[in-house]
Amino acid sequence: MKVFWGLGKFLTLLFWVVVVVNLFIPLANPFHLLVNLAGSLLFLTHLLELLLFNSSLKHRAYPWRDRLQILLVGMFHVRGLSAPAAIDEKNKEANHA
Repeated sequence: MKVFWGLGKFLTLLFWVVVVVNLFIPLANPFHLLVNLAGSLLFLTHLLELLLFNSSLKHRAYPWRDRLQILLVGMFHVRGLSAPAAIDEKNKEANHA
């Protein structure tokens, strides 16, 4: 499953490279508009994800780095964020190990 999330991050970054290259060297007539539209929609989606998960990022070690990664790869980074495990008597032994 980790390979799937890594591949998703790689493909998303590759898409962003295509969008940036398309800004400087436009593709053929209908494709440059479609790439720009897809890039802007993906950016708006990642911005919405950032707004939704912003409260959970405040207590992380490097919240600005996490915000940047969410803007770049979206849910592929959010999925990798780990929630702090609650420590109680039942799992105290497991958390210690």
